[in-house]
Order: sequence, then C-alpha cells, then structure tokens
Amino acid sequence: MLAAYAARQDADHPLEGLVVGEITDPGPPEPGWVPVRVRAAALNHHDLWSLRGVGLPADRLPMVLGCDAAGVDDQGRDVVVHAVVASPGWRGDETLDPARTLLSEKYPGTLAETVWVPPGNVVPKPPELTWAEAACLPTAYLTAYRLLFHAADLRPGRRVLVQGAGGGVSTAAVVLGRAAGLEVWVCGRDEARNQRALELGAHAVFPSGARLPAQVDAVLETVGEATWAHSLRAVRPGGTIAVAGATSGAMPPADLGRVFFRSVQVAGSTMGTVEELSRLVAFLVASGARPLVDEVLPFADAARAFRRLLDGDVFGKLVLELPEA
Repeated sequence: MLAAYAARQDADHPLEGLVVGEITDPGPPEPGWVPVRVRAAALNHHDLWSLRGVGLPADRLPMVLGCDAAGVDDQGRDVVVHAVVASPGWRGDETLDPARTLLSEKYPGTLAETVWVPPGNVVPKPPELTWAEAACLPTAYLTAYRLLFHAADLRPGRRVLVQGAGGGVSTAAVVLGRAAGLEVWVCGRDEARNQRALELGAHAVFPSGARLPAQVDAVLETVGEATWAHSLRAVRPGGTIAVAGATSGAMPPADLGRVFFRSVQVAGSTMGTVEELSRLVAFLVASGARPLVDEVLPFADAARAFRRLLDGDVFGKLVLELPEA
C-alpha cells in the first residue's frame, strides 16, 4: 500500500528519513482491530519529531507516520480516527493510561491507504464535514477542545489567552473558543500571524510578552519557557493555566510564589478521549465552525507538505487526500 513512513531518523535533517512509496500492509497489529480506508490525513509536528528520533525507537522502523485521519471503515461507514490507543483492559479516560500510545509510535499511523485501529477508536464523520476538515480533528483540534472545556473549564463569556499564533493547537483554540462564545486573545511574536489570528476570529492580538489591558480567566500554554512568565502574569487570581506543550522548552522557572499566593491552577492536558472527539465533531456541526485548512494536497505530494511543515510556512493544517477506492 502507498504510505509516508520513517525509514531512518536524523535529528538535524529529519526529512532525509522520509519515504513516500509502497510498504507492505501488516494487517491488524492486534486481534480484533479494524481497517479504515483513509480518505484524508493531516500532518502534525509529531511526525517531524518521529523522523528526528524522538518518541519513536529506531527498532520500530520502518514506521508509517501520522496520527490524524478520516476514512471509511470495514462496514462502509464514514469515520474519524481517534489516535490515542489505550493498553488492553484499560477502562476510563485513555489519556490517563500510563501505557497509552499514539498511532505511529507503537502501531502504524494514518499516512497510508489503510490504517488499522481498535474498533472503539472511530467516531462517525457527519456529511457536514469534508474529508479534509474531519482529518484535522484528532490531534490539534481535540487537544484544543480539551484544553478549553476540560482543563481550563471555560464557559461562554470568559476570557482566554492563547499563547502563540499560527500553530495547529493555537489556531484550533481560536476557532473553537470564538464559536463557543469566549473572548479570545492571542499573543504571538510574528505580526503577520497575529493579524491572521485576528482575521480567524480572535478578539484581540498582542506581541509576545506584552502587557495586557486586563487579566484573563485562563491561558492556553503550548510554548513553554518563552512564555511561561508572561502566562503567570496574565492570568487572574484563581484562574487557570492549561498546559499541553512546551515547544520552546519544558523547564521554565516555576515562580511558585505567584502560583500559590494568587491561587493559580496549573492543569496539564494531553490529546483527548474518544468521547471528547465525538463531542467535538457534534460541536462543529452545531456551531458551523470549521477547522482552518492551510492546504489540501494529493498524497503523492506528501514530501512537499512535510517540507512546508518543517520550514514553518504553515497557518492552519496541511492535509493529504487519497482517492476513493
């Protein structure tokens, strides 16, 4: 089958190990898993980290990349694939399973004509969402959904600051937050990306680290060291900093005095559950909000899409589409 996979890894030149070509379909990696014929798959920085050798041991190569997909299951149903795979016998929130994994870490990922998944790892794709839109949801949009409505526990009318402009989770948070009736502020270091965030629906944008006109009820933090001190200053007493990443570094000064004296809640969050993915899909249908797609490319152009992702020349999601079987 046609796939985009990591054949080898290079920390400095990750695309040197990317292959777009034929690979043997391994069949179900575990008993009872079901095939999904992929119609669209979105790229994530997770794929680049895998090519760099982070989170993917070399002894698992070659590994089909990709966490996000929408396609048709073995019953002929249009579905969205949930990327979080819990260990056998786990019950409850799969993100809390210490042995959880993502597709493309232990099991082959979604950047292929077929991906095999546990039967509980699919949710129906409604006709209101295109294949490309549905493929954007399992990582960036699910992460943003859980940050906003679970970790930060926000409600309409509350004010949220999104650190960073242009990344997959940050753009998803703007789209979902605006659709949910939140007042959405964005801080970013690039003026052009800040302007695009404003056009996307943010109520206000500011340079990174800027003094804000008021404090916010919650901060969505995926940047880490570069923005952590600003996030602590920006959130109101009793507010929440919801953390789902640390792209600039994971070890900022904690400033615990500010945390406890102002009763700031720090809530970690990663991905989301299959139930939350189902609610996210329903939310998009009901609200009319849609994922921001930067570009849709044919699967044969996967290498060009990866180059764009590596170069940072992206605002929204890059999606690869495959023809109907």
